[in-house]
Amino acid sequence: MSGKGELAAVQAALAAEHAAVYGYGVVGGRIGADRRTEARAAYDAHRARRDALGRTVRALGGEPVASAAGYALPFAVADAAAAVRLAAELEDRVAGVYSDLVRASSGDRRAAAAEALREAAVRAVRWRGGSVAFPGLAERAGTASAPATPTA
Repeated sequence: MSGKGELAAVQAALAAEHAAVYGYGVVGGRIGADRRTEARAAYDAHRARRDALGRTVRALGGEPVASAAGYALPFAVADAAAAVRLAAELEDRVAGVYSDLVRASSGDRRAAAAEALREAAVRAVRWRGGSVAFPGLAERAGTASAPATPTA
């Protein structure tokens, strides 16, 4: 598949990565020293995916969606335990958006989206200490798994 549907899915993944990078900035400020390396690795991975998606949007003829100045978090992050919960939530949300990109794309782009979905699911399991049956789809049963809401 190509065209507007694929471009929209890539843009949604880019927006989710912008939100994840922001969220991991919050996680990094509250996470305990024992998990700081893990948080830094996730932050770096999301930055790399974000940059690659920006290039993909341009290759598809679009203008990459810009990062918001700030994002509303799903809950207050006052301590290390909340930072861990936020990291797991960020990964779940990113996985959901990548599942949409897997459906909307084909070939190498689909393979890259599937790999990003797998990586997010694995990170979510590590943060949470447990897994869900269908990563990227579980949150779709109730509410949409949109990235954190931008705040201006």
